[in-house]
Amino acid sequence: MRISVHLNLPREVGSVPAVRRLLRCALAVFHVDREAGHDLEVALTEACANVVHHASGADCIQVSLDLAEDRCAIDVCDNGTGFDADAVGKPDARSDRGRGLFLIKALSENVRMQSTPRRGSLIHFEKSFAAAR
Repeated sequence: MRISVHLNLPREVGSVPAVRRLLRCALAVFHVDREAGHDLEVALTEACANVVHHASGADCIQVSLDLAEDRCAIDVCDNGTGFDADAVGKPDARSDRGRGLFLIKALSENVRMQSTPRRGSLIHFEKSFAAAR
């Protein structure tokens, strides 16, 4: 079995918990263990929150979820002005901000970022897991 969903959501704060709940429900179908599921929820939340807070000029968040029994792949895209992924450094330990991309990289696998000036950004990440039965 496989679940694939593509969402086109407004770039607003309320879209973040909505997509997180959808992911949680899809993970429950496959009985994904709590730790792996939580890691994916946090990574997805951070990716979407980055669009809401930082994607200048974007009007939407596009999210693609692709779940199977042993893995999940997620793409989060926007149509904003883009950013320089190489310029994003380690988070400042003295600040509560700036941890989103760092967390996504720490909690998931195969992380790829692509950004094109005036055409938007994409972050792709995956997580492998063993479904509990």
